[in-house]
Formats: sequence, structure tokens, C-alpha cells
Amino acid sequence: MLDSRPALKAHSRSMGRIGELDLPNRLAPAVPEWVSSLIIGLAAAASAGVLRFVLDQITPGVAAFALIFPAVTVATLFARWLAGATTASVSVIYIWLFVYPRSGAYPPTSQQALISVLSVCIALGITIAVAELFRRAVRRASDERDREILERDLFLEEFDHRVKNNFTLVAALLDMQRRRAKDAETQEALSSALTRVESIARAHRHLYRGEAVSPGDVDMAVYLEELSAALAEALFLRGAITLDCSSVHAELPRDRAVSIGLIVNELVTNAAKHAFAGREAGRIEVRFEAAAPGWKLTVRDDGVGLPEVAKPRKDGGLGQRLIEGFVRQARGTAMTDSGPDGTRVTVALEA
Repeated sequence: MLDSRPALKAHSRSMGRIGELDLPNRLAPAVPEWVSSLIIGLAAAASAGVLRFVLDQITPGVAAFALIFPAVTVATLFARWLAGATTASVSVIYIWLFVYPRSGAYPPTSQQALISVLSVCIALGITIAVAELFRRAVRRASDERDREILERDLFLEEFDHRVKNNFTLVAALLDMQRRRAKDAETQEALSSALTRVESIARAHRHLYRGEAVSPGDVDMAVYLEELSAALAEALFLRGAITLDCSSVHAELPRDRAVSIGLIVNELVTNAAKHAFAGREAGRIEVRFEAAAPGWKLTVRDDGVGLPEVAKPRKDGGLGQRLIEGFVRQARGTAMTDSGPDGTRVTVALEA
């Protein structure tokens, strides 16, 4: 059985947009609201009158009041009850004075014509009331939604500020401990920890700020280019050692983008620290491209390659384990190629 809920939600959203389009409010204060309502009501009545005139040329007098109801409904939804009342009044007068005499169905002064018009006026009054109640209900719902969005944005802004402060505090503590440490190995470990905290903080700054606080997808081209520029500045890549980034404009969920950004952070940081030992020049490249059925991330350098290790650790170092964890979070698999001409890490990402 087909699920009709998506269609119902789409219909509800479209009706909500109609109710939210308050033309008098949009035109104010340049045009007084009551003037806007009257003008829009007259325009709706004129449109219904033109259609009525065309229809009368084909079948005079048939369904005399049929076109009034949609015109009144639209006028009320878009320009409040005054517009609907204006449309109804002008249209009824037009039919009474021009349509009835031409049709010959009801003499304008007959009791049957009076009862017919009175019934239509009551129905039009009910239509205007229902449309106005709907419009106001939608407007209240829209105002409530805007209030909730504002509160959420304020909460996320405060949360974002606190997270930034926490990152800064942790980085400061690690840097202080590193400076106080006497042992070179301890200093190196604290430096690595500090670099990783700063990497995560950079990812947070790029993805959870200003216009990016609302849920949604991330443009990887924009994100990776900004992240690469920040990495180049943070790692002091100047002069002969360069960092180049190229990416397609793929839209990925934020959490997945964070994982990919952290992979780039870790790989670029490792390359900057170890790939160019004893060299003055070098190049690091970051590529993100489409590769059926998903995407491919490539980070490569033209450095000296990975050192040969006589007894490699089965569990790898901390950096390697972090990269593997980030790759799993990004739903990908990584492959490393290294030689005298440099190191290439390729991450194949699922769609």
C-alpha cells in the first residue's frame, strides 16, 4: 500500500505558503493595509468578471455565481477578509445588474432571484470567515515557527561559543604542559595531541558557524578549500612547500564532512611533519572527486616516502588508528601507496 503521508505533507506546506503570503503586510507602510486589501479585492473581482464575461458569450447566465467563490477565497487568503468582502460585494452586484438581465433566467426583481442572491451572500460570508480563520491560524503557526527557529539559533550560537572556548582551554592546557615537559618524547606526544585538538577545532569552526548552524549538507569544495587554507597557515607552509586543494561541489551530510575533514587534517599534518625531512621544497595535494558509486579522497605528497620499519606494530600508531576511525565514520576504505617519489593515501567513499 502506498504511503500518502509525503503527499499530504507537501500539500500542507503549499497551503501554508499561501496563507503566509500576506500582501497588505508586505506592501506596508508604503501602501496602507486597508488600501491594499481593497485594491486586491477589486483585482480579484475584475478577474472573475472577465472570466464571467467570456463564459457568458458561450453559455449566457450558466452557473452565475460559480466563479465568485474561488476569487473570494484567493483574495481572503492573500489580502485578508476585507479583500474577500470587496470581491464578493462587487461580484454579486455585477451579476445582479448585468448577468441576470442578459440571461433572462431570473428577473432581477423576482422573489426567486432575491432568495438565490441571499443564499449566495450567506455562503460567501461563510467562505470568507473560513478562509480568514485559516489564514490567521497559518500566520500564528508561522510566527511560532519563526520564534522556535530564533530560539534554536540562539541556543546553537551559545553552544558553539562554549565549544570553541572548551577547545581553546584544552589546547592551552596541552601547550602549557608541553612547555613544562623536560623529556623530548613527552613534548612530542603533547605536541601531537595539541595538533589533533586544533584539527578538530578547525573542523568545528568551518562547519558550525554563522550560516552553517542549521542542519543540512555541506559543500565539500568550499569546506575543503577553506580547511586547506587554514592548514597551510597553521602548519606554516610557506615558500617552497605548498598545499594544493581541488574538489568537486559534492553535497554531503555534516557529520560525514567532519570525518572527511579530520582525515585531511591528519594526513596533511603528517605529510608536513615527516614527508620532507632534509628537503626545502615539496608539494602536498588534496583531491576530492566523484568516483562511481561514490567519491574518492586523495592526499598525496612528493616527499621521501614512508620509512621502512623493521618490526611494524600490529595495531599501528595513534595517528594511524585515528585515521582508520575517521575513515570508518566517513563510510570509506583507505589504501596507502608509498615510495621514493612520495606517499599517496586514497580513501574510497560510499555514495
